[in-house]
Amino acid sequence: MTATWDQDGFRTRVRAALEAFLDEQAERLLPLGPDAARLVAEARTSVAGGKLFRASFCWWGHLALAAPADEDALVRACASLELLHASALVHDDYVDASDSRRGRPATHRTFEREHRGAGWRGDPEQYGAAAAILLGDLLLSWSDQLLRRCGLAPEAVSPALDVLDLCRTEVIAGQFLDVSAQARGRADVDTAMTVLRYKSAKYSVERPLHLGAALAGGSERARAELSAFGLPLGEAFQLRDDLLGVFGDPATTGKPAGDDLVEGKRTVLVALALDAAPASDAALLDRSLGAPLSSDEVERLRGIIDASGAHAQVEGVIERLTDVALAALDRASIDEGAREVLRGLASAVTQRVV
Repeated sequence: MTATWDQDGFRTRVRAALEAFLDEQAERLLPLGPDAARLVAEARTSVAGGKLFRASFCWWGHLALAAPADEDALVRACASLELLHASALVHDDYVDASDSRRGRPATHRTFEREHRGAGWRGDPEQYGAAAAILLGDLLLSWSDQLLRRCGLAPEAVSPALDVLDLCRTEVIAGQFLDVSAQARGRADVDTAMTVLRYKSAKYSVERPLHLGAALAGGSERARAELSAFGLPLGEAFQLRDDLLGVFGDPATTGKPAGDDLVEGKRTVLVALALDAAPASDAALLDRSLGAPLSSDEVERLRGIIDASGAHAQVEGVIERLTDVALAALDRASIDEGAREVLRGLASAVTQRVV
């Protein structure tokens, strides 16, 4: 195996697999008429764009242990994780009342706008909510379907389905932990780290690696070695995302400035700031979370977080977690070419600006 990787070519193949799958679903739903076609069209939008990190980690989780028996089938299996990711984003945007995703209207806002523009009966917001819930459910179901029918042997796919089942359970439970922390209006650093681990970290890196390894027939020891790399890296990945949610450039992230503050996210970054900031600043930050904020107010809260040392502290934790992950990667009994590519992916997910 070679250390070089045509990353753009891989993404093109994954996107083509997703389009082909959605073409099949569109044909299947054709008898249901134009409303079903609108749902499939929004599904296409929901999987468009993105870095396809989860598919990439799945691919290299497999190649770390074995060459693929059927590359096209493995690409389809990897693509199933992007349907899972799209499902999570559609639901997450509704749960968090987000208006946008990747610079476009969130799914619930898209359908709400269509309802309002058509002058239909009932509440446009409720219609948008219903559409987002149903589309997210459909994408979740499709992730299972695409993996089951990817074309690899059933004896290879069966353990991978077990990984997918666990992954879906973790991310949904993690999402509930998140909304519960926001509802209570408090979350210490340990609670915030638990949310981070189960809502995002595991399903972004560790479980995709496990799914690829399962498809390769990897042993429990091999999965444990991949976990030692994947879990701390996934945590670093999400901590970077938390920083971008507060300090990211909207022109790059496709989200409003300080979006996590407006949504009231009780992240590790916020928990650290609340612990370290002077009482008056901490009180202002705490009561501002989840409230409509002007650009000046966002800047004030950013200043509080910076001055508390939380921003720098999270950067330090990202660096330490990445070091731990890379040390584990160096120890793992895997293909040398895959090891080199995974090192590059580790840098990509922890140093990104979007």
